Amino acid sequence: MIEVRNITKSFEDKTVLHDVSATFYTGKTNLIIGQSGSGKTVLMKSLVGLLRPEKGEILFDGRNLLTMSPSEMKDLRKEIGMLFQGSALFDSETVLGNVMFPLVMFTSMSRKEMLDRAMFCIERVNLRGAEHKYPSEISGGMQKRVAIARAIALNPKYLFCDEPNSGLDPKTSILIDELLSDITHEYNITTVINTHDMNSVLGIGENIVFINKGHREWVGDMSQIYTTSNEALNDFVFATRLFQDVRSYVAANGHFKK
Repeated sequence: MIEVRNITKSFEDKTVLHDVSATFYTGKTNLIIGQSGSGKTVLMKSLVGLLRPEKGEILFDGRNLLTMSPSEMKDLRKEIGMLFQGSALFDSETVLGNVMFPLVMFTSMSRKEMLDRAMFCIERVNLRGAEHKYPSEISGGMQKRVAIARAIALNPKYLFCDEPNSGLDPKTSILIDELLSDITHEYNITTVINTHDMNSVLGIGENIVFINKGHREWVGDMSQIYTTSNEALNDFVFATRLFQDVRSYVAANGHFKK
């Protein structure tokens, strides 16, 4: 579990996060949502240690990220998997080489142990047979799955995903969402996903934190989001005609059937 307690982050004279608190639960898909410029990306970067808030606490199972020594920070990073928006694969490495990279960098495994672990992760994301291909030889959705395999190679306790569906078609986006959800539950990971994709929110949002103008505006799950009275969240969720129609349906029927 990750607990954020009253963090504030500013850039020069502009405060981007105002006294934000939130909890991200183990074994659940925790989503951070909000409009562009809302502060959700700054929150994510603060969680992974790329930015340092001026005040507050960020607790990884009780360990405060903001007071860790360099050696403690190094140990924590071994427990973190990261899925970047653009996949961030090495073009000169095969699928297998990309997935093995963190094992080479951060473990003392034998080469056979690294190969076995990498192949296990590749098979887990349904890419068996593609291990010797290069990123340029596979689709965007497959690249995303390679990035997920690499992110779980070290068997992380915490998994951070930055816009995992960026640039993907709707069908592939659903597959990526389902894969992230399955891995989260299967390995009991604390998964935090930064997204603006409402299909993800309504499909796998077990714990949703809505950030609006630097404030934590609302917290709930994918079922509660339909009937919230929070005006800012309603404006964000029901911005398109599709979700306006969904909202009308829920208002008329009191529930929503998938």
